[in-house]
Amino acid sequence: MRLFAELGYDRAGNAAIAEACGLTRGAMLYHFPTREDLVEAAAWHIHAAREVAFEAEAKKLKPDQDALDGAIEAYWRLLSSVPFAAFLALERAARQDVDVAKAIRPAQEAFDNAAMGRATPGFIMAGNDARFQASRDLARFALDGMHRAALTYENDARIENVLTVIKRAVHMLNRKGDVTDLWGD
Repeated sequence: MRLFAELGYDRAGNAAIAEACGLTRGAMLYHFPTREDLVEAAAWHIHAAREVAFEAEAKKLKPDQDALDGAIEAYWRLLSSVPFAAFLALERAARQDVDVAKAIRPAQEAFDNAAMGRATPGFIMAGNDARFQASRDLARFALDGMHRAALTYENDARIENVLTVIKRAVHMLNRKGDVTDLWGD
């Protein structure tokens, strides 16, 4: 997980992973005969770590804090953590490697179905219908993209501005706001 987060998928080769784990290459191949087996096991391990991190963030939600806003803020903070950075590295690799995409798909789907939903029931109770799924995807993909962007000036102000718009859009999609609320004065 740490190697994927720090080096990326391509640079975290099997030999580097075996060395970091204190295994011989043969021992690692015994447990993970193919790179896809290793990636699938890593994806599930990372998935579990992301769920634990999300649960920890859910416990920090203040009683009077809006759950949608809290989830967006939590996800934004978590994107810089090792488990989230590692999975983002796998997702980047999956865009060009169908075997990686196939290996991470079950863990990716499990996280998408659990994050901000069933795994953290006190965090967001908006439901699992198409509207809710669209609002989760909008928030997640916008935050993922913003995290990957290389902002070089006025970072804090620009990030806060986009986070505000994302929160308003999610509220609107979840019928907690109106389209006129999307952009404040």
